[in-house]
Amino acid sequence: MDAAVAYARENAPRFLEDLKALLRIPSVSTLPEHQGDVEAAAEWIAENLRHIGMEHVEVIRGEGHPLVYADWLHAAGQPTCLCYAHYDVQPPDPLDEWITPPFEPTRRGDNLYARGAVDDKGQLVTQLKALESLLQSGDRKLPVNIRVLYEGEEEVGGEHIAAFVSQHPDRLQADFALISDTEMFAPELPTLCVGLRGMIYTELEVRGAKTDLHSGMFGGTAPNPFVALAQIVCGLKDRDGKILIPGFCDDVQKPSAEELKAWHSLPFDEEKYRRDEMGAPALVGEKGYSVIERLWARPTLDVHGVMGGFTGAGAKTVIPAKATAKISMRLVPDMHPEKAFRQYSDYVQAICPAGVTVSTRLIHSGEPSVLSTDNPWIRAATRAMKKVWNKDTVFIRSGGSIPVVGDFARHLKIPSVMMGFGLPDDGIHAPNEKFHIPNFHRGIESVVRLFEESARQG
Repeated sequence: MDAAVAYARENAPRFLEDLKALLRIPSVSTLPEHQGDVEAAAEWIAENLRHIGMEHVEVIRGEGHPLVYADWLHAAGQPTCLCYAHYDVQPPDPLDEWITPPFEPTRRGDNLYARGAVDDKGQLVTQLKALESLLQSGDRKLPVNIRVLYEGEEEVGGEHIAAFVSQHPDRLQADFALISDTEMFAPELPTLCVGLRGMIYTELEVRGAKTDLHSGMFGGTAPNPFVALAQIVCGLKDRDGKILIPGFCDDVQKPSAEELKAWHSLPFDEEKYRRDEMGAPALVGEKGYSVIERLWARPTLDVHGVMGGFTGAGAKTVIPAKATAKISMRLVPDMHPEKAFRQYSDYVQAICPAGVTVSTRLIHSGEPSVLSTDNPWIRAATRAMKKVWNKDTVFIRSGGSIPVVGDFARHLKIPSVMMGFGLPDDGIHAPNEKFHIPNFHRGIESVVRLFEESARQG
């Protein structure tokens, strides 16, 4: 392991250049015009896996964007780790808010700026370079068996990987998964994420007249789908942030007293979070819960976009025939996506104003999850982090969602070690996304040490 760490340090400048090469590929999974770029990113990763000595490397194509698979299974008697990350990225919009071009990675100080820098290409490359450091140094072998499964659809719901995991559990047999797609709670504070919110992402459509209407000739008599949509949306949540859907929060699993005590001891500055990370005039949300509780242990309901009618320059006095909104809900243990969507759909129908019809569509969903910290692979990860960071690891949950965690638990019956190296101010999904370069390099060493400690655990 020491030889691998030495190799990683000697090759640190090249590792960073390799990351830049992957970041230059605009693998935006949600936009059809970038399908070729997503393919190119998959091929780049596959070629790198072959080059470092991984075996059975395959770009797996299907209805969605490709998966990349590889393995190395020569550590007799040792456990098997399934490494996961994703190579697709969010659209870079709004482009005018980027200081430097989103797909031309730029170093400023100790940070590397680009779309996908931390979510998730930078963290994928920490795994890739940890494997290279082990396979290209010392005795040129891995201390544990490794399977790799990287996807190109995480940002659009991960339907392809979910189907693959459910259909090919034998091919993915492992003792635990390593997922590098999370963040540290604070700089210099080694962190393992042990809980994720699930989600349902929906589209709500309101229809009125059979066609757009002149507001002078029909205004005052014709139903306006935008007004009706606004009334429905306002009926979903009150001004204090409480979700009004009947029964929606009945199944929420409350965090334990011990977990709440640990959360409250974390170095969290609420004002800094509001001012520096969010940049908003005030924090909002359910009364009676701390900011961390609202982020990690409470469900949410948010509107992401509204479409319809006339939005061009100038004026057009039209009453639109339809209006659409994109609405998501984050779910916490023990909520279930199917039940939550049914409750939401039923309530939308119940509060729909007269003169219009409303329909709801589920675009994608994911289960929430919580992992016990009394787990041999979590213990191995904490020992690994201690070796690299010289500090005890803290356990947190995340407000975000990683659907594949539930897929691994459900179909492979394995826990996921969520070891990530992002920071709270990295700007995930926002302009000027970044990855702290020292975290990139120490992330590589942390993954090397995890494999070492997992072998000892095995």
